[in-house]
Amino acid sequence: MKNKKENFKNMKESELKKELATLQKNARVIRFKAEGSKSKNVKEVSTLRKQIARIMTELNRKK
Repeated sequence: MKNKKENFKNMKESELKKELATLQKNARVIRFKAEGSKSKNVKEVSTLRKQIARIMTELNRKK
């Protein structure tokens, strides 16, 4: 995961879909890991959700 905000406007639709799949997979892993134990990085889930929302917004804008 990258710390800085990425510029999704310059990415192609196929790249956005790949990035979206990767972020959703990471969010799923973190969510299930959090069920069993406490996560050290609490903000990680919220930043992933925000990045997913940015990508989905950009995909809808390109349609």
